[in-house]
Amino acid sequence: MNRKTAIPLVILIVALVAGAGWFIWQKKPQDKPSGRSTAAARQLYTCTMHPFIIREKPGSCPICGMELIKKIETSGAEASGQQQAALPGGVSITSAQRVMANVATTEVRKEPLERAVDAVGVVQYDQTRQSRVTAWIACRIDKLNVGAVGSFVSRDKPLAEVYSPDLIATQQEYLLAVRSREKLKNSGIASVSESGDALATSAKERLRLFGVKDAQIAGLERSGRPLTRIPIYPEFSGVVIEKMVQQGQYVNAGEVLFNIADLSNVWVEIEVYENEFRNIRVGQQVEIRSQSWPGTAFMGKVALIYPYLDPKTRTVRVRVQLPNPGTKLKPDMFVNAVIRQPLGDGIAVPVTAVMDTGKRQLVWVEKAPGSFEPREVALGARIKERVQILSGLAPGDKVVTSGGYLIDSESQLNGGNGSAASGK
Repeated sequence: MNRKTAIPLVILIVALVAGAGWFIWQKKPQDKPSGRSTAAARQLYTCTMHPFIIREKPGSCPICGMELIKKIETSGAEASGQQQAALPGGVSITSAQRVMANVATTEVRKEPLERAVDAVGVVQYDQTRQSRVTAWIACRIDKLNVGAVGSFVSRDKPLAEVYSPDLIATQQEYLLAVRSREKLKNSGIASVSESGDALATSAKERLRLFGVKDAQIAGLERSGRPLTRIPIYPEFSGVVIEKMVQQGQYVNAGEVLFNIADLSNVWVEIEVYENEFRNIRVGQQVEIRSQSWPGTAFMGKVALIYPYLDPKTRTVRVRVQLPNPGTKLKPDMFVNAVIRQPLGDGIAVPVTAVMDTGKRQLVWVEKAPGSFEPREVALGARIKERVQILSGLAPGDKVVTSGGYLIDSESQLNGGNGSAASGK
């Protein structure tokens, strides 16, 4: 082999040896650094509310201002297990993330649901138990048995005694008609006996028109003498709320003497907002409470739902009728009312479990430990701190009641479709 051939061959061999050595060095595993340096290289910081915020140094979240915490690296086996457990459209989180985000679930149950509508109202007189005592004839108040407003009166005791010349003349006419009837009733001529009855009946009707009761007319017949004073009785027992006359006063026919109200039953006019009255029905039980009687509940029933709306307060008036033992409830007293509306058996979840996007309502359901999927639901009535679920859930489902926004953020990072925060 001559010099010209040997030199290129040696250069080629050296190049091949160098290339093989570089390849072997690249494939050789590098010396692992110390555990402390590896942890330092991998240590990152994240926000519990916004897990997509990742920083290499501790500090505050630029979105919510919360202090960043150490990000826990997921081992390969755990990540593989989560990937297998994740459902389509769902998301899986580690046990550490669950604790940090305070994720809690509750099991859905079917139970009797009842909605309570709170309202305020004012006590009013029962208008069916009010009456005005008027003068049926021009007269003079000779005796007044009611001293002042607020006095209790009985239907068996007269309010006043009046004197009227016209009333005395009518009594005398009646007594004459009664005597004539007695004389003519034995007449053999039918028209004569009938005329006696007609005169007595006519005089009796005039007495009734003047406010004389049948018992008083019967007493007039027995005594045979006209009454100088005619007593005036109330229609029913109650409280005098207005007194318009004084003793010795002359009054004309039709003039009001007293206004009387029976407070054994009262009305309560309550105001119900227009979005709440649709489920109220006549006959529903209503609980009435007053600050004047703490711890005491007065039970009544819905008697009337007014057919119009107040344009200023946007409320509908509802009339509640209830007994008033001991007249504890006074007219014009402010009270609180609770109308209970049975909704039947159904499902209700805490309000915190529902994520409202504006277009739809979502809840997160735990299908397996650490694995969650979004579920669209239809909402019903609000029941204090819970809300009725009309569709989307079944008894036995476990819904997330707190920490749902962390799960939703993870879903967004993973490209899930259950994003409530984005309003999709």
